[in-house]
Amino acid sequence: MTKKIIIDTPEYAQARHIRHVVFVVEQGVSAEEEYDEFDAIATQFIALDDTTHEYCGTARWRFTDKGVKLERFAVLPTHRNKGVGKHLVAAVLTDIASHPDAVGKTYYLHAQESAIGLYRKFDFETVGAPFYEAGIKHMKMQREAHNL
Repeated sequence: MTKKIIIDTPEYAQARHIRHVVFVVEQGVSAEEEYDEFDAIATQFIALDDTTHEYCGTARWRFTDKGVKLERFAVLPTHRNKGVGKHLVAAVLTDIASHPDAVGKTYYLHAQESAIGLYRKFDFETVGAPFYEAGIKHMKMQREAHNL
């Protein structure tokens, strides 16, 4: 599985396509809610299946006033349960850790229930009560700087 930071427009278009399939079509999130102003400032990632040469997953991260937020993790249905999500999380965490402004910051995300186990493998812990975002049940998860 190849993971990389998106640096060109065709790859970004592929990432948006993956998010459209997963979030808009499959999960019923409105396009207006899915594509936000943070796309322009977030560091975007895309996963490429080395065997089929298909783009199959995407994610992004960005700085917020609460720390570093990991978000928009999406894997196409045809590539689920093959380690794509795990590779994306690892790549995003490695990239964040290399950024000097991330030192000492809390890493956090809003996890759908089905993904909580994945993030726990990377030492994220649930915080607070479940909540709904875009009509989907989520839990806030975070990983403190001392766990990095």
